Amino acid sequence: MMKAVWNGATLAESDKTIITEGNHYFPPDAVNRAYFSESATHTTCPWKGEASYYSVVVNGQENKDAAWYYPAPKDAAKQITNYVAFWHGVQVTDSAAES
Repeated sequence: MMKAVWNGATLAESDKTIITEGNHYFPPDAVNRAYFSESATHTTCPWKGEASYYSVVVNGQENKDAAWYYPAPKDAAKQITNYVAFWHGVQVTDSAAES
């Protein structure tokens, strides 16, 4: 069971993440949307396509563009459509290893 945590809050938790380029992508239904706000940031990956970003807000603190996802990826990355990955200090760990 993988878990994404920032500032003491669990942002996402799932045993169905997809690992792509070393990042765990969490299914959309595993993400706690209460902590997320849409960002205007977009980047482009040559083989995945255009990524959109979320900023994360926990206890009044914002982590800008801490999560990203591909709403309409290229064919090579279709399996991660709308799945969410993290960076900028968000800790992604195996919660089973913590027990």
